[in-house]
Amino acid sequence: MTRTWLVMLASSLALAQDRAPLELSMKRAVEIATSPEGNTNVQLAGESVRQAQARSGEARAALLPDLEGAFSDRNLTANLAAYGFKFQLPVLIPGFSFPTFVGPFSTMDARVSATQTVFDFSSIRRYQASKVGVTAAKSDASSTDEQVAGRVAHAYLAAVKAETDVETAEANVALSEAVEKQAEQLKEAGTGTGIEITRARVQLSNDRQQLLVARNNRRRAHLDLLRAMDMRLDTELRLTDKLSYVAVDPITIEQAKAQALHDRPDLRAQRDREDNSRLSASATKMERLPSVSAFGDYGDNGPSFSNTVPTRTIGISVRVPIFDGGRKEARRAESDSQYRSETIRTNDLKEQIELDVRLALDSLSSAEEEVKVAQEGLELAQNELTQARRRYDAGVAINLEVTDAQTRLERARENQTAALYNHNLARIDLAQAMGTVRRAIQ
Repeated sequence: MTRTWLVMLASSLALAQDRAPLELSMKRAVEIATSPEGNTNVQLAGESVRQAQARSGEARAALLPDLEGAFSDRNLTANLAAYGFKFQLPVLIPGFSFPTFVGPFSTMDARVSATQTVFDFSSIRRYQASKVGVTAAKSDASSTDEQVAGRVAHAYLAAVKAETDVETAEANVALSEAVEKQAEQLKEAGTGTGIEITRARVQLSNDRQQLLVARNNRRRAHLDLLRAMDMRLDTELRLTDKLSYVAVDPITIEQAKAQALHDRPDLRAQRDREDNSRLSASATKMERLPSVSAFGDYGDNGPSFSNTVPTRTIGISVRVPIFDGGRKEARRAESDSQYRSETIRTNDLKEQIELDVRLALDSLSSAEEEVKVAQEGLELAQNELTQARRRYDAGVAINLEVTDAQTRLERARENQTAALYNHNLARIDLAQAMGTVRRAIQ
């Protein structure tokens, strides 16, 4: 109900004419996307679960009684000769001959029929396989939730990075404007030159160009995030999370791998599919066994409603497969091959999970170092620019030294943004590799 309420709230905000920007955190974005009415893939996964449950109901029906009611009221004529009756009886009554054409006459029958499987091992196995199929569909739905959560988290991080790029570009423009103003003041004081003003204006123009590019990238990132959430593309967003450093608890490869093998929903789904295939193969083998069913019917039969007598039939049917042209053997070979294929897929997925974990841990370790180096570089660049502006203001350095320091500061800011983005991305990738994206997003 909470997720449904979030989607309804987001939709109503998007449809309002004078709506305020939708304040959105990463956690809330993931909740909206993974709600039953959220992302399209989540909705399709929910339908797959319902289809699997329906198939399980069909398989269970083979083990339950089959009860039918029937009524017929007919008026007919018949040619007895057409059924092979030949009447050559001695004439006992003068003028009488036995007719070959009879009717018209009426017959009425109202009857209830029932059949019940007593035991059929093949049907039992198919029902067991269908229940495992439902479990597999639910695991697939959980895996889809994880995938959608990872996709939305990536899109949200990209949008946050785009907003940080805009803030950095705006800070660069403000710095270039200050440097330009400083050059103009020094020229007015007689200690500066025209080329220094021109150089400062060129830098300002470049920074304004980068600001336009950053704003366009921000709009694109917001659209990508809205699409990942399956929300209206004309919804205005205000992201509440900022690009910051979030420490990750140390974890070894063995611990991460063990957690991934336990928590990854796609691995659970694949194991369920393997069990489903194994039970289906067993059901095919059991088609060679006899099956027993009981049947019966009861009803009234006669020429009219007022002239009927009760009749019944009861019995037991035993079916023993003898020869079917090799169809059962062919199905058995096919089901065995399908089971082996699912086993191969399970083993391959385990190897892929280990690779995902190792790559995510390597990326996280590298990103940790990037953040430290970027922070040191930013502090050094800020100090360099401060010193360069003081030297330029004191007349012991030219404007080119300030411009060079300004360029290095801008690069240092970009490096810090990229390092923080890579670290957060690696953190999400590690959670996704271990199957804990939704729990990791707070």
